[in-house]
Amino acid sequence: MDEQRARREQRAGVLQGLGAYGIWGFFPVFWKALGHVPALEVLFHRVVWSFVLLLIAAALIGRWRYLVAAVTSRRVLGVLSLTTLLIAVNWLVFIWAVNSGRVLESSLGYFINPLVNVLLGMVFLNERLNRWQAVAVGLATAGVVVLTVAQGQPPWVSLVLAFTFGFYGLLRKRCSVDAIVGLTVETAILTPVAALYLVYLAVVGRGMFGADHGTDLLLVVGGAVTAVPLLLFAGAARRLRYVTVGLLQYIAPTMHFILAVSLYGEPLTSAHLITFACIWGGLLIYVCDALFGRPQVKTA
Repeated sequence: MDEQRARREQRAGVLQGLGAYGIWGFFPVFWKALGHVPALEVLFHRVVWSFVLLLIAAALIGRWRYLVAAVTSRRVLGVLSLTTLLIAVNWLVFIWAVNSGRVLESSLGYFINPLVNVLLGMVFLNERLNRWQAVAVGLATAGVVVLTVAQGQPPWVSLVLAFTFGFYGLLRKRCSVDAIVGLTVETAILTPVAALYLVYLAVVGRGMFGADHGTDLLLVVGGAVTAVPLLLFAGAARRLRYVTVGLLQYIAPTMHFILAVSLYGEPLTSAHLITFACIWGGLLIYVCDALFGRPQVKTA
């Protein structure tokens, strides 16, 4: 009976994980549909509607007391204020990148992110890199250098996305709240600013909300496409091993890469191919080491 239950839980976790990363994988398609709306306005609508839906979800799944505990803790609220800034920058840059024809560069950022996490763990958590992790990070660095030389400037979109999300994860690791509670508080912190800005746009006649029903619907649904995959991810994270969740995370940037090249016709140069080969090679080494290597011990 316990074995059957465990199998059901694992199956449910895999389906939830696939659902979460599948929705995130189609994000470029959704945000492209809002390409006629300025990125900052899209961001603030996303924040406001996400907050409304997350607040309802938190109440329905019994997270209310955890929300109260989070907002009444000075330390937790301080950390979540920093993560709010990081996730806002990450969302804004991603929305802007998608609507500026830079989906390929944004996908590179999320491929780099796991290796950035390894680097941040070494710098801030005193985690040692073993030989294979060092090779993986070295390959990723070489890939970024290749693209920097080819383009004449660093792939700043990729780096901003990778490092903002990396530092976001690092800080959230130090904060004892789950994903739903954390994002609810983060959107709550940003909602007053977002709401004031949206009211200002409406007063001066520059806001896109109310221009047509299609745009209005997409802006409101932006909250749902933020909240729903997060709820699915939270369920998957509870049911699956950390390594399994780690492997599933590559679904979204892979889908972004395919969309960028096949649907949006973004140029895939030889420099891009070399860069992605380095990144994918580094990720392969990293994943193999995570699956089959010896567990790493933190230093004091």
